[in-house]
Amino acid sequence: MRDPSAFLAQEYGQLVDRQLDWKLRVLHGPSAPRCDVDGREVLMLCSNNYLGFSNHPRLRDAAIRAVASHGAGSGSVRPIAGTMDLHMELERRLAKFKDAEASLVYQSGFATNAGLIPQLVGEGDLVVSDELNHGSIIDGVRLSRAERAVYRHADVEDLRRVLRESEEHRPAYRRVLIVTDGVFSMDGDIAPLDQIAKAAADHGAMLYVDDAHGEGVLGEGGRGIVSHFHLTRDQVHVEMGTFSKAFGVVGGHISGSRALVNFACNKSRTWLLSGSHPPAVAAACLAAIDVLESEPQHVRRLWELTERFKREMAGSGFDVGRSQTPIIPVMVGESSTARRLSDRLFELGVFALPIIYPMVAQGKARIRTIMNAALTDEDLTEAIAAFARAGRELGIR
Repeated sequence: MRDPSAFLAQEYGQLVDRQLDWKLRVLHGPSAPRCDVDGREVLMLCSNNYLGFSNHPRLRDAAIRAVASHGAGSGSVRPIAGTMDLHMELERRLAKFKDAEASLVYQSGFATNAGLIPQLVGEGDLVVSDELNHGSIIDGVRLSRAERAVYRHADVEDLRRVLRESEEHRPAYRRVLIVTDGVFSMDGDIAPLDQIAKAAADHGAMLYVDDAHGEGVLGEGGRGIVSHFHLTRDQVHVEMGTFSKAFGVVGGHISGSRALVNFACNKSRTWLLSGSHPPAVAAACLAAIDVLESEPQHVRRLWELTERFKREMAGSGFDVGRSQTPIIPVMVGESSTARRLSDRLFELGVFALPIIYPMVAQGKARIRTIMNAALTDEDLTEAIAAFARAGRELGIR
């Protein structure tokens, strides 16, 4: 009898043959600028831990205290018996930090996009999406029954073209939702959100921004892209974010009007039907907000390192793409070259992963580096020297 699950091994084998399978490296200890990966001490240049908060003593202490006072788990989903005072305090503090009427915390950033977008739009609606939006946005759009239109990356004139054409649709769309990443994770460039907001207002569209890589990085004190462009909640209707990157913990969230949060916590199934965060997670997220507000030096340090790394890498002959943020791609072209460079860097004590086709277009392979405010000047000198040596050996520069 034919095995109906045979395709699993076959398709995985095809990935292995094409060298497209993920080979997991394992951290032995915390995510830190210098850490043990697969038994080797390396400089960490590929985590999303922008500010070094995942091992910050105030976050660790908060998590330990929460386990002592509230236990290991919440015991339920939020709408039944899984809402603790820590969750409510976190949402109150987050809304204040974001200068919003209200915030709502989800289990992850992916769960936020996959759970909320399909509730905001449906049959008879239109979603207008940047062509390089994150996969969680793409999946959220697919889960809706809305029609979809894609505009060229960060091209506001093309966005306006799509919006003009949408107004000619018959029957008229009930609503139009524009969705964009704030910071694009492969290239580190920033969406022109001020111009996108103007286009949305001119055409009566809702605007949803995924600011996962902007929080803790952009805006006043790391408040994100809405703060960065000095926009209002009337201009950006949904600001989505995550605690999994600069905040150093885990979880997704939205900020906006009270009506948005009331709507989301009654309609969004990923929120309604998933267990709530353990007390330690909520407490650590609260501590991350405290640290951001009381220790502004971390954001300043992140940008100092970012500017130095870009400047010295470009001065050494490397192409650092169009990055505007601490996500800095080192462009190498071919996927095989990116893999060899990553392997050689690891041998030289630098952990930085290759981003290859099909994650990026053919000929656009790169090593994606991400700065961390906890890196020392000596760490960065060592990393740049390793790139220079590996680049010479592989003929990249």
